Amino acid sequence: MRFLSISLLFVVTGTLAVSCRGAGAQAGSNAVAVDDRAVVTLAGNTHPLARPENDRGAVVAESRLERMMLLLAPDAAQQKELDALVATQQDPHSVQYHQWLTPEEYGSRFGVSATGLAQVTTWLQGHGFSVEEIPAGRRLILFSGTAGQVADAFHTEIHRYVTGGGMHIANEEDPQIPSALAPLVTGIVSLHDFRRASATVPKREMGRAGANPANTQGSTHYLLPADFATIYDLNPQYAAGWKGSGASVAIVGRSNILLNDVATFRSSAGLPPSQPAVVVDGVNPGLIPGDQDEATLDVEWAGGIAPAAAVTLVAAASTAVSDGVDLAAQYIVNHKTGQVMSTSFGSCEATMGAAELAFYNSLWEQAASEGISALVASGDSGASGCDAAAAAQGSLASVNGLCSSPYATCVGGTEFNESAGGSAEGSYWGISNGADGGSARSYIPEVVWNESGSNGGTGLWSSGGGVSEIYGQPDWQKAVVGAVSRGMRTVPDVALTSAVHDGYLVSLDGSWYVFGGTSAASPSFAAILALVAQKQGGGGQENGGLGNANPTLYGLLNANENPFHATPGGNNSVPRVSGFTASGAAYNLATGLGSVDMDLLMNNWPAAGGSKPAGGFTVTPSIAALSVLPDKPATFTVAVGEAGGFSGSVALTTTTPQGVTVTFAPASVQAGSKATATITATGSSAAGTANVTITGTSGTTAVSATVGLSVLAVPKLSVSVAANRVTVTQGKTAVVQVTTTTAGPFIGNVTLAVTGLPAGVSASWSANTFPANGAASTNATLTLIATRTAALNSATLQITATGDGLQAQTQCVLQVITVRGIAVTLSPTAISMQSTAMRRVAVTITPQGGVKLATAASGAGFQLTGLPKGVTAVWSYLRLTAGGTLQAMLTLTGSSAAITGNSRLAVRANLRDAATGILYTAREQASLEVTRPPSLRPLPIRMR
Repeated sequence: MRFLSISLLFVVTGTLAVSCRGAGAQAGSNAVAVDDRAVVTLAGNTHPLARPENDRGAVVAESRLERMMLLLAPDAAQQKELDALVATQQDPHSVQYHQWLTPEEYGSRFGVSATGLAQVTTWLQGHGFSVEEIPAGRRLILFSGTAGQVADAFHTEIHRYVTGGGMHIANEEDPQIPSALAPLVTGIVSLHDFRRASATVPKREMGRAGANPANTQGSTHYLLPADFATIYDLNPQYAAGWKGSGASVAIVGRSNILLNDVATFRSSAGLPPSQPAVVVDGVNPGLIPGDQDEATLDVEWAGGIAPAAAVTLVAAASTAVSDGVDLAAQYIVNHKTGQVMSTSFGSCEATMGAAELAFYNSLWEQAASEGISALVASGDSGASGCDAAAAAQGSLASVNGLCSSPYATCVGGTEFNESAGGSAEGSYWGISNGADGGSARSYIPEVVWNESGSNGGTGLWSSGGGVSEIYGQPDWQKAVVGAVSRGMRTVPDVALTSAVHDGYLVSLDGSWYVFGGTSAASPSFAAILALVAQKQGGGGQENGGLGNANPTLYGLLNANENPFHATPGGNNSVPRVSGFTASGAAYNLATGLGSVDMDLLMNNWPAAGGSKPAGGFTVTPSIAALSVLPDKPATFTVAVGEAGGFSGSVALTTTTPQGVTVTFAPASVQAGSKATATITATGSSAAGTANVTITGTSGTTAVSATVGLSVLAVPKLSVSVAANRVTVTQGKTAVVQVTTTTAGPFIGNVTLAVTGLPAGVSASWSANTFPANGAASTNATLTLIATRTAALNSATLQITATGDGLQAQTQCVLQVITVRGIAVTLSPTAISMQSTAMRRVAVTITPQGGVKLATAASGAGFQLTGLPKGVTAVWSYLRLTAGGTLQAMLTLTGSSAAITGNSRLAVRANLRDAATGILYTAREQASLEVTRPPSLRPLPIRMR
């Protein structure tokens, strides 16, 4: 169903309105008012299996939806600058070559502004969501809420769907957002629980873990790191000391692991002891079947191939509508957890929503800007990327949307072909295992991995690959891939062995298993790049890492020694979907560039630093533009880079608009270092835009750079009431109409409070917290409640409005008064008597507002109702006290005819003011319970 967008207005009523004026302070930033009635649809964000025929109805509105991810959008200028930066970071002739950003620098330059973040978070919170986190890159907001809140805010219900033999939940229709937020929001990454598939061939158990797993068993062979090192020629680099020291690999996971498994693996593989770090993002997922297999495989083999590298598993639990893969991946990038990261999960492009695809493309580009190489498995379903690996459906040819972004290196699968050229299998494998478990003798020829339907099954076990339907072909791929690409990005980029034939040995839950799949190839290639990063001098350095490896990998085809093993044959066709064939060309759509000779790869990788242009030095601000509020300093960094061998110091100065100052710490910077710039606009600065010119000077050489500056208008907040005095009568209420007014770039909620209430007076608000973005005027009703005994005096009330860092106050005078009259009190008010008994009730009449009473001569001024049959009442008058109260006594007398039970007595006093003769009336009630007395029996007579 489609929801109507309803805007809630604050409506106040009352018989008395008050308004006191006060001044407000100033702080905030530009914002556009958000109107929930004007919306835009985020098209392409309904899962294709969320179809009406699968629909089983909406989930309950209270269903919790944790850690949803709102994907934020850069503006066009930011995106253009980011694209240019990422390209120059891979250009050895650029001063930006391998000058990586921190996540915070990325957020400052390419994330959504503080104003935009505040606007979106305020809108989310206004719909009841809790904002959990804004990652450093400022391209995401993690928030939680309920299905009902999603329906209210995004105008789509969350329904249950039965498909594929299971129950899922998903949004019924494309979500909608207010038009005012459209420039800031790309979409919600996911509102369903269709999980990303692990690219792992089902494991095969090999027996309990022992000191030496039998990876060679007659004519059957499996892999340990020593075999991998021999086959892919890593040993010369190991001998030279390149084992990953100082480099780091991060693994995307949805499950925790057992560290004892890793220790067993390393010990049995002859590797030095080294435990991975495990970072739990959010709730600990624990050990999840299947996902634990994936995480253990990835961690063991990344550390096995780069034995000295720091390996970190980031494990994030999936929630009702967010995949743990997405959560872990964004954590790694926004915390720069590793120089290389591996993701062994996938979803086909055709089933991913527009926001999901944009999320990964944006995330991998952010990773590239930070120097992180993102490795992603191409998948195990061959050309039929939209089919689950478990069974062939022939549904759709597609590629893994997590690796088709040009900023990810997509890793496909090969299969060893020991019989190539008529060779005997023994030519490549020894008959026994070495001390490190290895038995491989040399490189083994490879073909496209395709074991689909093997071992009597129907599974799709083949290297994922094909043509993207989303991304155009990047420049570095155009010269390599032929017309089959149709001008689009093709995957995979590289490949490594993935077959369960000669599969990867893994220590898991105290047993040994053999695994296959591109999920083994991805962390293995990630470890390879960690070795490259170490050799390039990036290990442990702030700017360490390779960034997007694709431009360099494709460029190595022109190296002095081509490091790739081109795949001579095979295909990734699967039942019902025709795939792509390898024929020994430099590139094919099943294995990409092929596998690698690691010795050649590392020896031919371009040297770190490249050539730099002449010119002395460069001056590079960390931001292209920023916005500031008057008297609110902001900071950024300025990097001074060397060029042409320059190594001196550079003095930094600025040219600024009137009222703006910039200071540097330090003011003189050595080439290759950074200074922190602090920019301040005084309160007299006029709102508007201008340029700040930063100039670096050394001797006669001066180099300048420009930063765009926006001095923001100051937000304003005031509060007023309609009158400066209000009167409330004891025992009554009065209302005060309070108006808050905001102006300028005010954003967020306004909160009202009142202090100075006299004793016996309390207050309540119709609404004391409400959103007020930009210029707005909002009314709220303050109700003052006085008890009968409230102090009869005047008090000054202080009414305070706060919001957006501002505070505004006003005052009004409250007078508590009473009325002329009398009040009746009874003691006791709950009377219990036996039917033949007598009880007395004290009656006190208290004058109010100056009324004077005289001693009454009879009971004519009193009325009593509710007396039960058989009970009589007599009034007697005691006295008029010195305080002016009249005290009387009511005597109730029962009889044998009295009716037992409960009744309600009402005493009404009708007395005149002794001075004015005005008659006043008051009434009070008491409960009466009449009970039967116990029966009397004669005492027994005891005779002696």
